[in-house]
Amino acid sequence: MALLLPVAAVLLAGCSGRKPDERPEGAGAVVTAGTAVATTQAFPRIVRAIGTVTPRPGRFAELAAPSPTRVARIFVTAGQRVSEGDSLVEFERAPFDAGAKSADAALAAAQHAYARAVRLVQAGILPQKDSDQTAADLAQAQATAVLAHRSQQLATLRAPLAGVVTRMSAVLGASVDQTQPLVEVADPAALDVVFNVTPAEAARVHVGAVVTVTAGDGAAGEALGEGVVTAVGAAVDSLARAVPVRASMPRPARSLKIGESVFGRILTGVDAKAVAIPVAALVPSGGDSYQVFVVDSASVAHARPVSVGARTEALAEIATGLEAGETVVTTGAYGVEDGSKIVPARPARPPR
Repeated sequence: MALLLPVAAVLLAGCSGRKPDERPEGAGAVVTAGTAVATTQAFPRIVRAIGTVTPRPGRFAELAAPSPTRVARIFVTAGQRVSEGDSLVEFERAPFDAGAKSADAALAAAQHAYARAVRLVQAGILPQKDSDQTAADLAQAQATAVLAHRSQQLATLRAPLAGVVTRMSAVLGASVDQTQPLVEVADPAALDVVFNVTPAEAARVHVGAVVTVTAGDGAAGEALGEGVVTAVGAAVDSLARAVPVRASMPRPARSLKIGESVFGRILTGVDAKAVAIPVAALVPSGGDSYQVFVVDSASVAHARPVSVGARTEALAEIATGLEAGETVVTTGAYGVEDGSKIVPARPARPPR
């Protein structure tokens, strides 16, 4: 009788059309995975962007020669602190001094000619048009003299503000002209961060918004502190194809360096009743689309497309496709298929 029992089991399996270890058709795989319940909570709306530390307008100067000349002396080097009025670079003075003397002589001659013309017009010897012409010549001579003396002053470049020399490209004895910037001076205490954002993101950013800044190109970098948005660009930059957003950082955690790359999280608002789930629950479904696996009362997972709104490092806001209170698969979601039976993963026990 004992020998008949295994035979009967084999016969019954054959009649059912499947092997003893096969699941019935339509039954999903059993998957052990983590789950979480979608909750309603206040969710921050954040714009993430990479920025560059730049000098603040009005606290940065770029200086060049007033006209073609040669470099005669160099007083400072890059990185050196300077006070307002300190000498930076001196050019050969002879051409500038000669130009000023020539302009002064021409001005004196023009003044004399004008005074003579006025006397002769009053005496009826010259017509009024001659006096008008000498008046125009005098005005031109005065303008030339002003420019000549200004160039004479600029024969020595001086710091227009207190700060640090951030660039020095002058070479002793080299020929230079007004198209070649030679010295840059910036105030290290007046630096801003300029972020590049898309036009759509710029529409959400407002002056006064708080910015959390970290070093490098990601949120995991060194924390540098908080800043405040001071300006949002009104036009798209033609090269970067982005809108500049300027932020100031009154008290950074350390000194910022001009040209340094930083990462910013700009808080644009808070949704008081957002549906939120862990980021681990999101499964890409092609392109920029996502889906989640919703677990029903029978512990069966069902794929459902969702629209994702804002995100933080841990949570994602679900704009459409999910209601608060529904359970979704989190850890292990990438191994789940539609119809899978979900066995909740047990949390790891802390070591004793």
